[in-house]
Amino acid sequence: MDIAEFSEARTGILVPLHNGRADVAHAFVPNPLPPDWVWPAGLWPLLLEAHKRLASLDGIGKHLPNPEILIRPIQQREAQLSSQLEGTFTDPQKQALFQADPRYPTSVSDPLNAYREVFNYGRALRMRRTGSLPLSKRLIREMHEVLMDGVRGYQERPGEFRAIQNQIGHPARFVPPPPEYLEAALDGYEIYLNTPDQFDPLVRAFLAHYQFEAIHPFRDGNGRVGRLLLAVTIAEWCELSSQWLYMSAFFERRKREYMDLLLGVSTHGAWERWISFCLEGVITQAADTERRCERLLDLHRDFHQRLKGGSVRLAAIVDRLFENPIVTVLGAKSALKVTYPTARADLKRLEELGILQPLDGLPTITYYCAPIYDITNEA
Repeated sequence: MDIAEFSEARTGILVPLHNGRADVAHAFVPNPLPPDWVWPAGLWPLLLEAHKRLASLDGIGKHLPNPEILIRPIQQREAQLSSQLEGTFTDPQKQALFQADPRYPTSVSDPLNAYREVFNYGRALRMRRTGSLPLSKRLIREMHEVLMDGVRGYQERPGEFRAIQNQIGHPARFVPPPPEYLEAALDGYEIYLNTPDQFDPLVRAFLAHYQFEAIHPFRDGNGRVGRLLLAVTIAEWCELSSQWLYMSAFFERRKREYMDLLLGVSTHGAWERWISFCLEGVITQAADTERRCERLLDLHRDFHQRLKGGSVRLAAIVDRLFENPIVTVLGAKSALKVTYPTARADLKRLEELGILQPLDGLPTITYYCAPIYDITNEA
């Protein structure tokens, strides 16, 4: 880390490290939030547009009897793209197959590691929606524990804050706080999560996102946990009906800019550029997600229209396809508590209706809903 990059306007302190390497001779400890920053009037139009887009997106699912038909597909997209930001790439169709039959990898080199990482991210996304923990260090540790469950890096103490120095980049581009500074930094972060201030709630979510990434409290998985927390804080602080907005697609497309702007806050106190970038991302992602949700909703209606006069079981299978577009006869048998022949006949009927198509070459009879996959995963 080049300390010459850090100006007088930096948003924290530089502390010396004594390990002899030039690139990690100093670490950066961010100042507690809220920042000493005056909201610029020039950002008001962007903020108002971001809230307008967010409200429109939130309105899609408010009156649905089962919002999960829209939330699950966009959560799966988020899980894939957030993992891509960390260099983990999986084929969406194979990922859906893994979701239908999740397993633990058997070694560090096992290809299942990548699929398990994405699967775990989806589990962690749903933790806050089903639990009652407040925004806290405990919740953050539990999210991390789920995220690292059984994958490479599990030896990096899942669910525990680091007791060693880490860095971003090799050579280090950024060196977060030394372990002895972590407790105070995280205590301040937890207080901020539960103490409203003068900033708009949406802006606060991105201030908090910067802070978490600057603290970098875990040995591994910090980026993914940070984006999990961003989804949670946006949903709760902006009083959305559910977690409708995810930012990883925007961050992935503009990854270099994302990383540069995070660093720019630390080195030059460039809050305005960071928040402007994030609000642009909200506008972009809210509009994109709304379009996908509308198409998914139209598809859901179309499928149920095809089922008119069909059984309640077929309707239940269709709804479950929006959670995972892969279904096996064995899975349907178990979920619906019916016999194997009945489950097979039900899936065959959905194939005849053009809702499912068979996947060949697999050990069990498996079907796939291509339209859901296409809407969720297209660029």
